[in-house]
Amino acid sequence: MKSTCFIGLGSNLGDRQSFLDKAVSALQEHDHLAVQQVSTYYETDPVGGPTDAPLFLNAVVEIETDLEPQQLLEVLLDIEQRLGRVRREKNEPRNIDLDLLLYDDLIQDDPDLTIPHPRMHERSFVLEPIAEIAPDVVHPVLGETMQELWDKWEPEEVPGARTLESRQHGAKELAGLRAMVTGSTSGIGRAIALELAAAGAAIIVHGRRSEAAAEVADAITEMGATADILLGNLVQMEQCRNLVATAWDEWGPIDIWINNAGADVLTGEAADWPFAHKLRELIAVDLEAVMLMSRDIGARMAQAGGGTIINMSWDKAEVGMAGDSGQLFGAVKGAVAAFSKSLALSLAPEVRVNCLAPGWIKTAWGQHASEKWQELVANETPLERWGTPEDVAAVARWLASPAATFITGQVIRVNGGVVR
Repeated sequence: MKSTCFIGLGSNLGDRQSFLDKAVSALQEHDHLAVQQVSTYYETDPVGGPTDAPLFLNAVVEIETDLEPQQLLEVLLDIEQRLGRVRREKNEPRNIDLDLLLYDDLIQDDPDLTIPHPRMHERSFVLEPIAEIAPDVVHPVLGETMQELWDKWEPEEVPGARTLESRQHGAKELAGLRAMVTGSTSGIGRAIALELAAAGAAIIVHGRRSEAAAEVADAITEMGATADILLGNLVQMEQCRNLVATAWDEWGPIDIWINNAGADVLTGEAADWPFAHKLRELIAVDLEAVMLMSRDIGARMAQAGGGTIINMSWDKAEVGMAGDSGQLFGAVKGAVAAFSKSLALSLAPEVRVNCLAPGWIKTAWGQHASEKWQELVANETPLERWGTPEDVAAVARWLASPAATFITGQVIRVNGGVVR
């Protein structure tokens, strides 16, 4: 029987964000713990202790565990010790602090462990992040929800507290999760990989060229996140199957799978291919590979109890566009959108499946498009500019996050307001 618990994290010494990140990773890696949600990181004044103490970074983590309360406390103390926590004086600055706030609806008052945490309802740095991720959880002693307690919290109720408003700092809503982004060595895929890493996810970088994949992986590592590399050519059906199996067997379970890879038939020598050749390439990479990998990873996610799949469509697939490219991409990307909606129905409620439909995004083709195309995009788009890969990545991050848990089977346009 699994219990739901909430852990408070805090740091006001050294690289505070790094210590919180490491603590979340340690919780995720423990065999008897499963991280469910991580709040935004909040920067707040210290309560108690020296008046000139550094500001804190605080967060709250929701976990599931089969450990008893005392066993869980020992795990938290062990993580603190491994991260270098030294206890000398009460309320002194510390590099990491992990507090057991809630353990189901248990009420316990022992000399070495009190549940709920006796002062959690008096601390903004606890109430704000826990209300963010679990607003409807009820305090077992006070009988009020976390949101109700936060709504009525006032600074003067806390002796010695300063009144600095907490500030969001480096949201890590995907901490503890593993994401695969196909085609993540350039363009939109690269931007998505970096964005999910910024949200705390560990990333599997995919592409066909090892040098390009290594560059993206290095960029992710420099951000303080984890990156692995998996190469493969999605034109080949066998490599599609191997990609899913290898990712799951070596780094799984995979929590987020983003099918971004697409055939480039607009630039280079492919631009001169006959229509039929371009069509075969697009069907193989943009449709067949997406369908096969989505079905495979979706079945694994469903059996594991949850996950998120995001596919890539095109905003013009719904309304059409004249010319060969309109016919090619409209047909293939329209099929991806239709497939995604059906797969969402098949995998619900365990797995969410959604589709992004970018409009005019300045990737490699857009950067070298003619002046005529530059004017067309500006005139057609209500926001009067090209979109960027980062615009698409921001929406992908939201769709993969706990904030979008009621969103599935949808095609979301990222196109600057184009409606026809």
